[in-house]
Amino acid sequence: MRVFDIPAGDTGYALVLHGGAGGRVKEFTAEEQQAYSVGLSAAFNVGQRVLEAGGTALDAVCLTVEQLENNPVFNAGCGAALTAKGEAELDAAVMTGNGSAGAVAVSRHAKNPIFLARKVLEESEHVLLVSPSEALVSSWGLEVVEPSYFVTDSRQRQLEAVQSKQLAGSRHGTVGAVALDKQGNLAAATSTGGMVNQHEGRVGDTPIIGAGTYARDGVVAVSCTGTGEAFLEGAVAHEIYARMRYAGTTLPEAVSATITAELDTRDADGGIIAVGADGRIVVAHNSQDMFAAYCDAGNLVILT
Repeated sequence: MRVFDIPAGDTGYALVLHGGAGGRVKEFTAEEQQAYSVGLSAAFNVGQRVLEAGGTALDAVCLTVEQLENNPVFNAGCGAALTAKGEAELDAAVMTGNGSAGAVAVSRHAKNPIFLARKVLEESEHVLLVSPSEALVSSWGLEVVEPSYFVTDSRQRQLEAVQSKQLAGSRHGTVGAVALDKQGNLAAATSTGGMVNQHEGRVGDTPIIGAGTYARDGVVAVSCTGTGEAFLEGAVAHEIYARMRYAGTTLPEAVSATITAELDTRDADGGIIAVGADGRIVVAHNSQDMFAAYCDAGNLVILT
């Protein structure tokens, strides 16, 4: 397990994002690694500008994740992993520190599922919608795309390789962001295409509040990536909050202890990003690699 513990800065806000966890980095070409680095940096810069200008944590995490959804190198939005039928079924969730949340599963029509999840939070009386219709997406003023928009040639080749047993199936690649704004509010956002060659209708931890996404003001905001079923069974995001809220555990201790208790014992791997109410940041993973971006002492750090 690797745990990066970053002290709070003096800006009055904090932001950390991830582009998934896994074990593929050693196989990447220099160009592929550069593409991930550029994508993470660009997304971070968008969210940072929001927070620096005094914007909300919710705006920051949603706009950050939008950048990752629009970048086909990540497993979210355009370029998402494909199901066994060769289709994209997208999941996303947002949660604000006041306890409000919105999520979608098996989304096929919204260009940016993270904005659809936010609409569920703000425009509906629900928390989770499954397979929201094109008409609903349009009625909320969101950009609608054909399902083929999400399917890329590289993901089709990946699916073919997995189905022909030439390549092991990947369970990683979710993207997410967590933030603390200048007003002291926390928020978390997570988006994913799921796992390559998954059964149609499979839903992982990302849109399940408390599993892959969680935020509560005064305590912590969390976004997860990895073996979704293990994060679901361990209620990992909420477990971190609970260790801090009820046991008084520090953020890095809560994250590392949760990984040990809920992932290692299930022989599962993945990564976690979290920001505390004081601006402290933790990035941790028990997978071989982790894609993430954050500021440490004013310097942008990119993990690939």
